[in-house]
Amino acid sequence: MELFGFDLSAMLPFIAIGAIAQLIDGALGMAFGVISNTALLWMGVPPAQATQNVHLIKVCTGAASGMGHILHGNVEWKLFGRLVGAGVVGGIAGAMIMSALHMKDTKFALPYVYAYLALVGLYILWRGLGHRVKEQPARVVEPFALVGGFLDSTGGGGWGPVVTSNLLAQGHNPRKTVGTVNAAEFVLAIVVSAIYFSQIGVDKLTYAVVGLLIGGIVAAPFASRITKFIPARTMMIAVGVLLTFISIFGILKYFEFV
Repeated sequence: MELFGFDLSAMLPFIAIGAIAQLIDGALGMAFGVISNTALLWMGVPPAQATQNVHLIKVCTGAASGMGHILHGNVEWKLFGRLVGAGVVGGIAGAMIMSALHMKDTKFALPYVYAYLALVGLYILWRGLGHRVKEQPARVVEPFALVGGFLDSTGGGGWGPVVTSNLLAQGHNPRKTVGTVNAAEFVLAIVVSAIYFSQIGVDKLTYAVVGLLIGGIVAAPFASRITKFIPARTMMIAVGVLLTFISIFGILKYFEFV
């Protein structure tokens, strides 16, 4: 059986991966880029091309996810503006470097980034388990958005883990954090995709990319609704566990232990 000219049986695993990744990302504010980019790299797609494909997918899934979060009242517009401004600057810088140099190895700093995120994940988990500070608006926003945008555009994932985790660590409202970070990611994906397309062209869509796209779009509306009903403490614990797991797995993979 074929779908859009592709063998449906070959696409189904990637539809499932895209749906699961988007449910996690839309509900907890991270993981879609990391999971999707990893799936493409495992297939042998060059890093720059994989990143380009992931951002193409995130333009579509981000539109669906962002609209869902807006409709459910999960977006804080002042924070949205701050995230977009700094995130786009970081995203442009990263995309231009990747496109101009066609870098094959941009992972030299990953162990340090993952180690930092693992500590942040453990801190969020510690707070979620009852050792919480008073909820308050995040004060430091732009530096994390800048770094998150740069890492996202060079590796296909990083916006959510860096930005969501650090806003939560500062005590920002979990639901507003996840919704706003997801909505801002849509703008970042558009800008980064435009740069990649102008610099290295548009690659022919593979069944993996189409599958991830379908799965992500289907799951996006459900993920934004889930966020509205997850208790703050439960969300903090889930984010802490997820971020710690992603970071530890990233370190092990970098050193080829897995």
